[in-house]
Amino acid sequence: MSNPLLSLNYEPALESLGGDYFDEVPAADFPQHILRYRNDQLLPTLGLDPAQVTDEHFTQAFGEFHCVRPFLALRYHGYQFNEYNPNLGDGRGFLYGQVRGTDGRLYDFGTKGSGRTPYSRSADGRLTLKGGIREVLAAEALHRLGVNTSRCFSLVETGEALWRGDEPSPTRSSVMVRFSHSHIRFGTFERLNYIRRPDLIAKLLDFVIEYYYPELHLAASNAGVSPAEKYALFYADLVKRVAELVAQWMAAGFCHAVLNTDNMSITGESFDYGP
Repeated sequence: MSNPLLSLNYEPALESLGGDYFDEVPAADFPQHILRYRNDQLLPTLGLDPAQVTDEHFTQAFGEFHCVRPFLALRYHGYQFNEYNPNLGDGRGFLYGQVRGTDGRLYDFGTKGSGRTPYSRSADGRLTLKGGIREVLAAEALHRLGVNTSRCFSLVETGEALWRGDEPSPTRSSVMVRFSHSHIRFGTFERLNYIRRPDLIAKLLDFVIEYYYPELHLAASNAGVSPAEKYALFYADLVKRVAELVAQWMAAGFCHAVLNTDNMSITGESFDYGP
């Protein structure tokens, strides 16, 4: 039986922007693939029946990483604790693929712990099993509390011994797949500003508005507004989304603690809860 997770209609949306925004990277080879978590609640969003998707399908797609598209490590910068950091980028993950949901929205599969990239610096590109479990629990809790959040799609234990300075080591390894509306960050734009490429900023803005703000894209096209007016309307909508997101966190009694621009999505969606 063919793997329904590999047979999805993956779209080359972000890939179509070209290589100024990402690097193509390989996935790591892991000695083991043990499925520890699968989010069956998300499968109907992709038009899949959970009964028709086996554990082996999950491990093939999101543990062994049978390739469906090039894997893309996104380039970005960010403000972290009031300091600008240009040495960022996807250091232990990549964009696995993008697929259209039954609701018509574009969704991303993004990995965490899938191996080294050009942005790993001195790190090993891996994820502890404990860190993966923390993100599963945090994302599902926040989702049920009404926070606009990414969710974990799968968690696979990978059979490596990892050494970490902040928990007893060696500790078990894993790779996680995150399900979200976008992995484009505020920091994706900050990097382009830092390297002085307004042309790439405009190209990315047009992409973001077309794919993630379709009502604005349609209204701006019909009204014939100028690019500057369109970008101002986008920015106003983004500010509103992020304000609502932070209000949702506060209403849930949750403190993100790292509200940095490398952790903020341009769709106003919260993500990254490992620590």
